[in-house]
Amino acid sequence: MVIARVTGLTARAGDDELLAPVSFDLVAGKITALVGPSGSGKTTAALALLGEVAPGVRLGGRVEIDGTLVVDDAPLPAAASVRGRVVAYLPQDPGGALNPARRIGSVLKELSTVHNGPSPVDALAAAQLPLDASGLRRFPHQFSGGQRQRIALAQALACGPRILVLDEPSTGLDTITRRALAQQIRSLAAQGLAILLLSHDHALVTALASDTVTLGDFGAWAPSSHQTGVKRPCEQSTLEVTALSAHVPGRVLLDGVNLDLAAGGVLGIVGASGSGKTTLARCIAGLHERYRGDVLLDGARLPVLRKRNTEQRRRVQYVWQEVRSSFVDWTPVVDQVARTAVLLRGLSTVEATAEAVDLLVRLGVDKATAARTPAGLSGGQLQRAAVARALLAAPDVLICDEITSGLDPRATTALLEVLSGLDCALLWISHDLELVSTLADRVAVLDHGRIVEIATPERLNSAAATELLAARDLTT
Repeated sequence: MVIARVTGLTARAGDDELLAPVSFDLVAGKITALVGPSGSGKTTAALALLGEVAPGVRLGGRVEIDGTLVVDDAPLPAAASVRGRVVAYLPQDPGGALNPARRIGSVLKELSTVHNGPSPVDALAAAQLPLDASGLRRFPHQFSGGQRQRIALAQALACGPRILVLDEPSTGLDTITRRALAQQIRSLAAQGLAILLLSHDHALVTALASDTVTLGDFGAWAPSSHQTGVKRPCEQSTLEVTALSAHVPGRVLLDGVNLDLAAGGVLGIVGASGSGKTTLARCIAGLHERYRGDVLLDGARLPVLRKRNTEQRRRVQYVWQEVRSSFVDWTPVVDQVARTAVLLRGLSTVEATAEAVDLLVRLGVDKATAARTPAGLSGGQLQRAAVARALLAAPDVLICDEITSGLDPRATTALLEVLSGLDCALLWISHDLELVSTLADRVAVLDHGRIVEIATPERLNSAAATELLAARDLTT
């Protein structure tokens, strides 16, 4: 049964074509994948199912949902009647879907009541994040990035929709959780949901989709081989972390972590969702203040971020997983990227803008796109802009937290080529153990807040590392 029909859908902003004409059906019990490079219009097409469009964007074509026309060369008022009730949307950035001021249990209960959907407990179980009563009382910031992704999925499921739109649902998930997610998506489809999957995750699309619609020039739609590595020989230590323990009220996040990162070296950090990877990054960046132990830069203790001077801020830069909230809505992205060099390196605005444009182009974000406000860029484009912003500081230590999870293979390759020419030390946090093994000269494995192993990629043999590798197959 066809629940949604998209016919000749297009999108333009001024003279720019954001979405070339695309047509597809969404069928009950079937999974349809929408793939293409960053900026090809995947999210624009998905939002059109809700009758939504970014400011300044003009839609063309038709979208019919469950017998209701929601787009006819423009969004129609009837679109409001299908949101949530018929179509639920999981955005790429879960931070944008979660209310930071509300406990997750109360939001899920409200959605379930309004839409007569499954209970909060059932919705969370379906999203592969079973929580007890104390977990339901927690706020979004008390969860890892991967856990927030599953909470956002639970919110979508709590609406009891007939169509589920998943925009990069595997972003920020470890291989174990990705496999569970794939199984759950299959189960949801088997229950009769029509699912639209937007993803750069080739393995996930191959394992799940019965139909694939390709937007833009996506080549052979295959993952990058990542042959451009950034491994460099280790020299003297630049960053040292000693006996680092971190907590939030009632919960330990890190327990006695020790590591060092050499000048010019690449240290990979891997582990399951919730193992403490992002907390470790935030402690080093000075953003998490509830910790004991030392973070040393060239032997000198680094204070928390609000107490760091300009030079200390410049030397340690952090690119986090959910970057959308780090950009202000009303300022062109290129100006926000350039501002880093003005504030931390003392460059003029003209000099900083020229550097920003050059770096963004090298990362695959052209000058015209970079001149837009954040709403005019895709999630992958904003991710690359966040990397460029950090690099404009000319850091000595660059912390990268899942920065390739929202990128297509070509964009990932372009990013790795840029990073391969840097002299700074890289702390590379990822769930992709294979990619980390390609890039890093050493890998640290985190498990429940503790480092259980630090070794060269070839010599990893801990149970946690073995489990991450064993869970790569999404077809089971």
